[in-house]
Amino acid sequence: MLEHLGSFKRTHYCGEISEKDLGKEVKVAGWVDTTRDHGGVVFIDLRDRTGKVQVVFSPEISKELVEKAKKLRHEYVVAVEGEVRRRPEGTENPKLKTGNYEIYAKKLQILNRSLPLPFPIEDNVKVSEEVRLKYRFLDLRRPKMAENLLFRHRLYRVVREVFNEEGFIEVETPYLTKSTPEGARDFLVPSRIYPGKFYALPQSPQLFKQILMVAGIDRYYQIARCFRDEDLRADRQPEFTQIDFEMSFVAERDVMAVAEKFIRRAYKELLGIEIGEIPVMTYDEAMSRFGTDRPDTRFGLELKEITDIAKQCNFKVFRSVAEKGGIVKALNFKGGAKLSRKEIDELTKFVGVYGAKGLAWIKVLPDGLQSPIVKFFTEGEMNEILKRLEAEVGDILFFVADKPEVVNAALANLRLKLGKMANLIDESKVNILWVVDFPMFEWNEEEERWEALHHPFTSPKEEDIEKLLENPGAVRARAYDMVLNGVEIGGGSIRIHREDVQEKVFKVIGLSEEEAKERFGFLLEALKYGAPPHGGMAFGLDRLCAIMRGEESIRDVIAFPKTQRGQCLLTGAPDTVREEQLDELHIRVETPDSEKE
Repeated sequence: MLEHLGSFKRTHYCGEISEKDLGKEVKVAGWVDTTRDHGGVVFIDLRDRTGKVQVVFSPEISKELVEKAKKLRHEYVVAVEGEVRRRPEGTENPKLKTGNYEIYAKKLQILNRSLPLPFPIEDNVKVSEEVRLKYRFLDLRRPKMAENLLFRHRLYRVVREVFNEEGFIEVETPYLTKSTPEGARDFLVPSRIYPGKFYALPQSPQLFKQILMVAGIDRYYQIARCFRDEDLRADRQPEFTQIDFEMSFVAERDVMAVAEKFIRRAYKELLGIEIGEIPVMTYDEAMSRFGTDRPDTRFGLELKEITDIAKQCNFKVFRSVAEKGGIVKALNFKGGAKLSRKEIDELTKFVGVYGAKGLAWIKVLPDGLQSPIVKFFTEGEMNEILKRLEAEVGDILFFVADKPEVVNAALANLRLKLGKMANLIDESKVNILWVVDFPMFEWNEEEERWEALHHPFTSPKEEDIEKLLENPGAVRARAYDMVLNGVEIGGGSIRIHREDVQEKVFKVIGLSEEEAKERFGFLLEALKYGAPPHGGMAFGLDRLCAIMRGEESIRDVIAFPKTQRGQCLLTGAPDTVREEQLDELHIRVETPDSEKE
């Protein structure tokens, strides 16, 4: 029979029983983690969010209580009252924070029972993610998952401490707003009051935080929820959280200094890790050396360009690419000459995923060079390649020739793959850097138009404003990204605060004056009323939290995440709604033919 708490009042959490409690009467409550019957004495590990403590039911105290304890099963909810004693010598459990102590029970209340579990409540459980997400209320009982949420809570605290110290004001921005093109699809919310019209859930608070700067708030921050209806990749969610902030009367370094203070405080307070000076790398240097604007600098294998040599050589594949405006790059996989032909073929298939048409290679062996392409180079050309790549006996050199974006993507990802294959990446390292001086625009070949690389509210460098309309590809942005171990954890920019510059940027990306006014009229209007120079940044809180906790998936640091198909397996969302709800919204649903079959 289940019991009520009645006058029971918990005095301690399970994981907080310590030396100072010896000899005291305590009251604890939680879930039965394990049970053990040792010749009439019953032991249980009782668990709550703080940890576990051993409870002893002894016939010396109450035989009736022992019989009651024998009925306990995994995940029963119980309350226990008893005396804290030191465990007998030799029975201590060093794996538990409370492993030197135990509670001799005098009272036991069974508050609720549990069905047999779909999986054990333990950290190294072997079960599919789908099952874990369906039973998320059980998954979150696992110690590691509970600690992930507690860690996230502590990270929130650091956010507020740092930004409050720096004079920022926490302001909430709307969830129901206007649909604007910001790079991904909006989630739309139909209006019942205005039939045929829709709100959109914000992809970010970007426009509102700029409006706050125009309003004179001067320093704003928010732990903001963001929504994007995009095709999900492995580590993306349709709803996610940003640490969002904006400042007035600042330049790039001012914003970066606040971001650095936050990241240093977070690592120091939560992980005990000191972050030193954070280096700054230009976008051009990052692309040249690593093929990506998110370089992982914990290991070498840097890329080297040999386009100048390729233009002169007799290897038609390289030469034709170089003559048509493409590039040829290579990397030296030190000690990789032992790779088999099968392994090289697998690497060739790998770079093909990124658009590379092939992967040329040269092995540097004790008796000379081995490769199908060596014969197409003169001795001088080959010596220059070997020198540029710092090649030594035992190395293998890999080459890709194509358009710059293909070459960089292929070799950047090959570099990471080889780094992992050869255990070159020190996972204990925390390498943070800034990447700056991004291009303002990128060319969309399919639509044959320029697009903003970050977003259209990013300010161009002052000296490049005059190039906006005549040479958009040469314009650099006042943007900056913070990269941690090859992952972008935050990014921002100095914003456009002049209406004339904003209108030019809209024109470059193909927005007519009418379209710009329709979509962003409220921002353009605000810029006419004394908008101050301003800039800001946003950290991806989910990703930062996952990296700091050593989790591969951001889903493990989110309480109730969606699957890669955007579903909530716990609640069954998305789901159908009643016809009368649709009628109120003046919506008719047509089921796709594929779902009718």
